[in-house]
Amino acid sequence: MPRNIVILGGGTGGTLTANRLRKHFKPSDAVISVVDKNRYHIYQPGLLFVPFGLAYADDLIRPRERQFKKGIDFYESEVDHVDIEGRKVFLDDGRALAYDALIIATGARIVPEETEGLTGDGWMEKMFTFYDAPGATALARAYNEFEGGRIVVNVADMPIKCPVAPLEFCFLTDWYFQEKGIRDKVEITYVTPLDNAFTKPRAASALAGLLDEKGVKLVTEFNTGEVDGPGGRLISYDEREVPFDLAVVIPVHSGAEFVGRSEGLGDALDFVETDKHTLQSKASPAIFAIGDAANLPASKAGSVSHFEGEILVENVIRFLADKELDASFDGHANCFIETGFSKALLIDFNYNQEPVEGHYPTKVGMPLLKESRLNHLGKLMFQWFYWHSLLPGRDIPGINPDMPTSGKHLN
Repeated sequence: MPRNIVILGGGTGGTLTANRLRKHFKPSDAVISVVDKNRYHIYQPGLLFVPFGLAYADDLIRPRERQFKKGIDFYESEVDHVDIEGRKVFLDDGRALAYDALIIATGARIVPEETEGLTGDGWMEKMFTFYDAPGATALARAYNEFEGGRIVVNVADMPIKCPVAPLEFCFLTDWYFQEKGIRDKVEITYVTPLDNAFTKPRAASALAGLLDEKGVKLVTEFNTGEVDGPGGRLISYDEREVPFDLAVVIPVHSGAEFVGRSEGLGDALDFVETDKHTLQSKASPAIFAIGDAANLPASKAGSVSHFEGEILVENVIRFLADKELDASFDGHANCFIETGFSKALLIDFNYNQEPVEGHYPTKVGMPLLKESRLNHLGKLMFQWFYWHSLLPGRDIPGINPDMPTSGKHLN
């Protein structure tokens, strides 16, 4: 009898996992099913460029089923809950999918309604987000019409998808209004709940320096409690205020709602409780999590899903064969950070090693923690890589799950 493998979520992690598993298992050995609430896959990193007229949301979206290899079943449905003891997934239409192994890849969702006032008067008029396609498109119109004033880029709370994206947005805002010739009329402020520009000290120092160079004010340890649209104010829980004429807010994030309805599966934010080295759920040995859906102490970035994928697939195979799991995932992440004017930084790190200077992936690779045009080209090329290599689950020579040390200045 074939084993039943169910994957919840058809985004980056779910798609590459399904395709890797399909390559390993013959259809007679495993039935692979993917469940997602809609039929369209969006290249989320591209949303960063939409407000600046460098990309269009429609060009970032493709039919989800076209990204799956032949022999993968797709269900368009919301998930109601997971019966952990009974090893079944219940869909919102009442259907139940039995599983021998379950992979949760439902990512993180933005919940702007969790911040008082954010979706009230002024939402999509003077308060926006670029973390979804409608918001990024509306923000493009607002930026095109903006003639000067105070722009505030605000991270409402952590964790968020792609933690460097708000910084990139600041850098590109500086570039955009310089190109328009009105940069002297635009005040840019970056407001974050962190105590610095980023979570890792060395990278934080470099990024804070770049913000300063570009004339972007940095406001730290600001936990947004309310957004006053009519008054144009961010208000923190400790009653500090930051005024704005246009606010770009990265809303509170949480996991999928069904996680909260599945007893014992997730944490207080509905992210799946997951072993940080094996990617196995702490709720059941038959459940695994990948990407933003997991509550790992790793960045919620597409590169992390890529690096997790190889180990997760191996562990699903080992679990189904009653073998010991591979506990080698080290939290490896790398991120291109667009800095404007056709340049970008690259950072590469893991659970224990913060970003350092050097090169990636070897001594003759792309420069780390330094602006360069090569990194900018790498950022642009990633979209092709995403559709043609990452999602299909291909192995990339020289790019491995574990963080490389060659080429890095570790001392």
